[in-house]
Amino acid sequence: MDPAVQQYATLIVTVGAVCFAVAAALWAWRLTQGARAGHRRWKTRTSMLEARLDRAEGVFNAHPGVILTWSEEDVDAEADWGEPRLFGSPSAMTALLNFAGATAGPSPAASILDGIADYEAREASGDHVTLRKRLRQLRETGRAFSMTISGPEGRFLDADGRPAGAQAVLWLTDSTVRSLDESDAAGKREESLRTLGDDPLVFLETLDKSPLPAWRMSAAGKLLWANAAYLAAVEEPSLDSAVKNDVMLHPDLADLARAAVEAGEPVEETRRAVIAGDRCVLGLCLYPVSGGVSGVAVDVSGEMNAKEALSRHVRAHDETLDHMAEAVAIFGKSRRMVFHNRAFSEMFSLDEAWLDDGPTHGEILDRLREARRLPEQADFAEWKAGELKYYEDFPEEAPEEIWPLPDGRTLRVVRQQHPLGGVILLFDNVTQEVVLSAQYKTALTVRKATLDNLMEGVAVFGSAGELRLHNAAFDRMWNIKDGQLDDSAAFEDVAEICRPLFHKNAVWEEIKGRVTDPSPESRVGSVGEMERADGSTLTWMSQPLPDGATVLAFADITAIKREEKILRQHNEALQEADRQKTDFVRHVSYQLKTPLTTISGYAEMLKSNISGELNERQQEFLGAIETASQQLDKLIKDILDIAAIDAGALELDLGDVHLEETLQSALETAEGRALEGHVKLALDARGDLGAIRADETRVKQILFNLINNAIRHTPEGGEVTLGCEREDGAARIWVEDTGAGLEPEKQAKVFDRFNSGRGGGAGLGLALVREFAAMHGGWVEFESEQGKGACVTVWLPENARAQAAPPELALSENAAE
Repeated sequence: MDPAVQQYATLIVTVGAVCFAVAAALWAWRLTQGARAGHRRWKTRTSMLEARLDRAEGVFNAHPGVILTWSEEDVDAEADWGEPRLFGSPSAMTALLNFAGATAGPSPAASILDGIADYEAREASGDHVTLRKRLRQLRETGRAFSMTISGPEGRFLDADGRPAGAQAVLWLTDSTVRSLDESDAAGKREESLRTLGDDPLVFLETLDKSPLPAWRMSAAGKLLWANAAYLAAVEEPSLDSAVKNDVMLHPDLADLARAAVEAGEPVEETRRAVIAGDRCVLGLCLYPVSGGVSGVAVDVSGEMNAKEALSRHVRAHDETLDHMAEAVAIFGKSRRMVFHNRAFSEMFSLDEAWLDDGPTHGEILDRLREARRLPEQADFAEWKAGELKYYEDFPEEAPEEIWPLPDGRTLRVVRQQHPLGGVILLFDNVTQEVVLSAQYKTALTVRKATLDNLMEGVAVFGSAGELRLHNAAFDRMWNIKDGQLDDSAAFEDVAEICRPLFHKNAVWEEIKGRVTDPSPESRVGSVGEMERADGSTLTWMSQPLPDGATVLAFADITAIKREEKILRQHNEALQEADRQKTDFVRHVSYQLKTPLTTISGYAEMLKSNISGELNERQQEFLGAIETASQQLDKLIKDILDIAAIDAGALELDLGDVHLEETLQSALETAEGRALEGHVKLALDARGDLGAIRADETRVKQILFNLINNAIRHTPEGGEVTLGCEREDGAARIWVEDTGAGLEPEKQAKVFDRFNSGRGGGAGLGLALVREFAAMHGGWVEFESEQGKGACVTVWLPENARAQAAPPELALSENAAE
């Protein structure tokens, strides 16, 4: 209940009780002894009250507080409270110790001052100060003061400080208990008694017209009297009706009345009730008086609703703070912790139970220092005093601080003054922000150094077309002098400076659109070239940045363009030479084909003895002619195949190739050549070879070239082995001989065209083997050890690549799949 309302209710009930007693006395006097006897009793009662009033005046004359004095030796405020002398009655000291929330110790004066020095106080001028601050000024400069200190539970303390010669004196008075000074109290009591003596019924009339329901009950809990507000609340037409029917404002009134009588002291309770059809909350105050109990009811619905709303608000506020990522700690004006969120205990690794006990700010700082969770300080005591100074003199704007902790974390600390006194601290872990800031600054430094060392000219423009930065290469490239261009120049100004070297406005407008146009169509990368007036060529590139800016880069490609032109001319010359070579080879090959056919035809005619019988010498000559014709015919075919491959005119005729039959056929074809060279042929077919999809003619040509090459490099009595096996989706075919082998330095060129590194031949056989294998999607390998022969291996896939086949075959394969 609000203290003012409670005091007002107490006064009304007390006055009502007195009035009721006086009225009862008058009523009894009139019924029994008459007016004279009642008058005598009244005078007697008045005399008794006056005697009691005199005794009360004596009590009030005693100072209801304590006095503290500091001597000349103890006036120095730097010595904390010093050793003041304490004057006052034991009850006054007990009351002040209770006010300060302390107990009597070795120094009661220090206990009292420690407890009240930082409470909120108000001077007569209305300024808010603290006793600690004014007491220091009194002891240092002799400045007098008067203030009222607001204590717990609505209590107030008057503090008056005065210099007394070389002494400082402090008067402390519990103004809540005193309420009024003694002379005022005595005067008001006398006035009340005089009013009561003149007209005791005026108090009944006053109480009856009170807006607060008031009533009188017997000790047994029966209603004896009620005022008009009570009758309106219970909706009764008259007092007689209410008394007769014993109508109670609340069903618990009788029980509360008996409790007040038994306890001999007031009983205060809060009950919910329905008054005049409206729900409300009543504050019921019942006081034992002579002959029963008096009571008064106050509608505290607004107060209760306000308390509930405040409670909900506080709970919501605490829950909100508890879910914040930042650590929050709230200290009351007594410097004790009144709230902390979960983030605070986790940030500083403090025990929740210990924090819930409400340690002081200083105790928390001491514990954090022991755990090395505070910034390192050269003088911790001085730093701690500075932290606690905020309770005494909080600045208008408390600066934010950065705390670097020993564990590597960095905290941002914000302080706020609590509206009800005390300090609010907020801690934010900004370690990552500090690291990112340092990295950002480092990145800026590196970027600037990098840009300044680039050969390309770089300029960055903002979304509005303003120049943000440019490097030294940009200035050199466009002949920009120092101070001619600042970092806030508009794009048009930059283009105007560059225009003497490149005057095409359309290009500059295009670049400007890339810089300033925010549409998605324009915010894309773009490149272009500039042929400048000085004969140089630049390539430019624009690239949008995530923040809306655009970077422009210019590179001088004059030398590259010159080299590119030269290389292009050389390439065209080489292509023309290669084309002429191919045409020449094809032409010569076809021209050789006709005489070769004639020679072969006449050799066959002579061999058939159409012109007569040939002797043995002539038969040998004819055999040499046939052998030379066959070799020349094969050479011409190889040359034509090479020319067709180079021209892209050679196509594969894919089909099913049965490997074992093809290998046998190749050996049979080469058997005559092997017999002439006295070389043994062998077949090494491993497993079920089956068939592969390939060009059978080209496969046979591969085998024939490999076997002939091996026979040619195998001495008499040697052996050539043709082998084959299926492995990992491919056919591995190899031809191995027992010849002299090949030196390591010559092995790398064994598949080159017109290379006869192994001696003899035109050097086209192995080159064609590699080309045909590649057309099938395969590859070749060559292994040789000098003195131990050589082995050539060809890998052919089970299904030749479709892109190597004719178009119509590829379509048919796709359809089949």
